[in-house]
Amino acid sequence: MTATPEAIAALRCPVCHGPLALDGRVLGCPDGHRFDLARQGYATLAAGAIRHPGDTPAMLDARTVVQDAGMQAAITRGLVEAVPADARLVVDLGAGTGHHLAAVVEGAPDRHGIAIDSAKPAGKRAARAHDRVFAVVADVTAELPLGEGVADVVTCVFAPRNGAEIARVLRPGGRLVVVTPTPDHLAELVEPLGLLTVDADKAERLEAGLPDLRLLGRESVRDTVTVDHTLARAIVGMGPNAFHLTPDDIADLVAGLPDPLDVTIAVEVTTFTP
Repeated sequence: MTATPEAIAALRCPVCHGPLALDGRVLGCPDGHRFDLARQGYATLAAGAIRHPGDTPAMLDARTVVQDAGMQAAITRGLVEAVPADARLVVDLGAGTGHHLAAVVEGAPDRHGIAIDSAKPAGKRAARAHDRVFAVVADVTAELPLGEGVADVVTCVFAPRNGAEIARVLRPGGRLVVVTPTPDHLAELVEPLGLLTVDADKAERLEAGLPDLRLLGRESVRDTVTVDHTLARAIVGMGPNAFHLTPDDIADLVAGLPDPLDVTIAVEVTTFTP
């Protein structure tokens, strides 16, 4: 993690909304509010309790297994391709491990990133994702600890979002890039295992939830990946099903699947502007 000047300049105090400056390992505003950087390098910038605590360490460990195996490579490519070449500051909401944001930042030598996630375990991981990514723990569904019009691009991959706040922090002409699953995403796991499904009207609900933003376009990303039982357990264990299933539950479910198994990756990459 490097707390780049570009990232720090985009932050604002979550208490008084004043600008933040970094002094050693402390972020502070002119009104005297102070926020220590954690030993791992991330900052918690929340005025109160975070309503949605985010993914657990076990879920993030499973996500790392899946991402390290290249299972989400097509999703990452689709996200990178949707980011304009001249984007300099990219904010990723619900950044998780920082895997996708690191690839976006790597796409340009003068591009910087801010990874925001509600979970402290995610902040620890995202702080190590790239030397031009600064990790922040904050509630992504509430006020964001960012100034007005500071972001060239906001990205959101399988994560909740606050449309009004996104519109506020995007510069004029900026972009919001949202990645959402389609109903047949991971179908070969979802159907036989009885996992949570994707609503058929998800695209319509996405637009309806972003009244302050205008739709620019939508691209489909599809891929087929081959997974063994280890990867299948990790895929199930990294998502919302893990809030309802124990590791033993997941292992028992996956044991009945073919090994290996071809699994569909199917998402939409939707772009908006203020």
